[in-house]
Amino acid sequence: MSKRDEQKAKTRQIIIHAAFEQFSKGGLINTPTASVAKAAGVSHGTIFAHFPTREDLLDAVIEEFGIRVSERMHELAQGACGMREILQVHLKGISEYENFYIRLISETPLLHEDTKNTLIMIQSAVSFHLTQVAEREMEKHIIKRMPLNLMFNTWLGLIHYYLANRDLFAPEGSVISRYGEEWVQHFMNLISL
Repeated sequence: MSKRDEQKAKTRQIIIHAAFEQFSKGGLINTPTASVAKAAGVSHGTIFAHFPTREDLLDAVIEEFGIRVSERMHELAQGACGMREILQVHLKGISEYENFYIRLISETPLLHEDTKNTLIMIQSAVSFHLTQVAEREMEKHIIKRMPLNLMFNTWLGLIHYYLANRDLFAPEGSVISRYGEEWVQHFMNLISL
């Protein structure tokens, strides 16, 4: 990689990092790209040199989020981890970007179709890893046999409900820090034999 390409890749990462912060604060729909440029310390035009459209920037940020959340789950799912551990890792991955994730799930209906598809791909990757562990534990009679899609959607519905209503459950702090272990325990009670 040439020095120019290295600098280009570095600037791209700086922009994505700044966009994470700005989208977390101002929302995915309403945050202007000028705010991202200012936070990144680059010109407004530089944003569009790296991301031709605002949707391209948003897709890159969501994709980066998905990679970060699913990487550790992927490692664990390949090993001998249990259901409780994979749920905890899922929450830990989200908690590092909790404000961004709350914006993402709250604003999904307003997003561009391609951006929605990026989110669906992330949820599919998470579902795949949870399913791997669930199938192993069903075979070993550790957890109940049930449709895997319902199991995954029940888990996701639980955490999304609390996150989307953060004002009610944890207006001053992290919903996941406050309720995460309780969610895991409740879910394990539902599915365990």
